[in-house]
This record gives sequence, C-alpha cells and structure tokens, in this order.
Amino acid sequence: MVSEKEMNIFIRRAVEGDKDALGTVLESVQDMVFNLSLRMMGMIEDAEDATQEIMIRVMTSLSSFKGESLFSTWVYRIAKNYLVDYRRSRFDRQPLTFDFYARDIEQGMAERCPDPQAGVDAELLAEELKLSCTNVMLQCLDAESRCIYVLGAMFRIDSAMGADIFDTTPENYRQRLSRIRRQVNDFLKKYCGLSGSGMCACSKRLGYAVGQKRLDPARLEYSALEVCKQEMENMDALAGVFESLPEYRVPEKARAFIDSLVASDSMASIQKAGRI
Repeated sequence: MVSEKEMNIFIRRAVEGDKDALGTVLESVQDMVFNLSLRMMGMIEDAEDATQEIMIRVMTSLSSFKGESLFSTWVYRIAKNYLVDYRRSRFDRQPLTFDFYARDIEQGMAERCPDPQAGVDAELLAEELKLSCTNVMLQCLDAESRCIYVLGAMFRIDSAMGADIFDTTPENYRQRLSRIRRQVNDFLKKYCGLSGSGMCACSKRLGYAVGQKRLDPARLEYSALEVCKQEMENMDALAGVFESLPEYRVPEKARAFIDSLVASDSMASIQKAGRI
C-alpha cells in the first residue's frame, strides 16, 4: 500500500517523464475507477470502456494535481465528471425507473419459467444474477444521485471527501446521501429478498432472467471477473445489499490498454505538449 506522501513523489516523477512512476500511479487507482464505472454503467463492457477513458484523463491531467486533496479524491472527481455526463451507455439509451423495475420483478415472479440451469450450478447462476441485478438496479437513480450513493453508501467515503468531489458542503452531501439511501431502501424492503423482506429471490427469478436473455448460463461475466476484495463491511442491513458486493480488479483488456498507453510513443508526444 503506497502512502500519500510516496504517491506524491511518484506523481512528481511521472510528470517529469518517468514511465515506471506513471505506471505505479495509474495502477494504484485503476481498480477503484473500474468499480465506480461498473456501478455507474451497470454493464461490464461499458465500464471497461469508461475506465479506459477516465484513465486517459487522469494521465493527461496529472500535472494539474497540486496535492491539495488526497490523490484518490482528485481521481474520483475526474471519474465523477466523466460518468455523470456520459451519454452512450445502454441505460442512457433505455432509461430505467424504480416503477419499471418493480413491475418487471412482479412479472418475473408471476410467470412460470422452465429450468434455466443448462448444466450450470444453480447457486452460481443465482450469484451471477444477484451481481447483475444489483448493479442494474442502481441505474434507476439519476446519474448524480447514483454516484453519490455508490461513493457514500457502497465505497463509504466520508462527507468531507464527498463534499470535495461534488463541490458542495459536507452537510449538503450528507443530506443528499440520506435522501437517496431512503429512496433505495424503500425499494429494497419491498422488492429485494436480499434485504430480508422483499418479494423477489434470485433463485426464483433465474428462469425469467434466462428467458428474457438477461442471464446467459454459458457466459457468466461476473464470475469471470477477478475479485480483489470479496466483501465490504455492512453499515446497515438494507444498504448492505449493495455494500456486500465484491470489488473487482480492472479486466485484462482495460489493464493491457493502460499499460500499452504508458509504454507507447504517444506518451512522449503528450509530455512534449505539456499535457502531463
């Protein structure tokens, strides 16, 4: 674990043209950028693309980091600005609401669906559906509310950091987070079985999810991701539905892109242009 003081040294060396230092700097934040992107986008492929774009912005803006905040706060601010304004994801083209999601859950519980397993362990399918469903459920929030909820309720940043990222006061940030948590919790209590009281259960929804082509037993994307931290601590029972989700390492495709960018000739061009 690199300390903040050590990170500032790596950043200074990176700005001076040290590629190894730049690699260390980017590697220190790429997993957190991917995990935020995944919760904001709801789809792994969209999150990979967003991670690459955000890491480019981090790299090309590095010389503007003055150490007035934690480096992670500065990176989160760049990521937030990109993700809140992003307009090319699947869920931007097909927006979700809690009302729509509720009707879909009710329909899925009412329909009789065939055995979806196709030789795949039912528990593995249910886990895949849980991870997919919870990330998609977050898309029912508008982009900024979603980002506030993910950072505050799931990643547990404090109100001072939240205020810095969202350019507001700590009190205002806490109030906004509280309202959003209440909205999410009201939905979870009624509809999500993981909360302990909701009507839906992942194991009972498998057939419907497969029939709607939302779950492919032959292509379990979340199971293929490398987990870097299995569970976050629960702060309360309802928010724990989201806070117990795994943290993932950035997928190999995005990791390789970042590595190749650091090593490429374009790095020299960026440095000469004064962008880093």
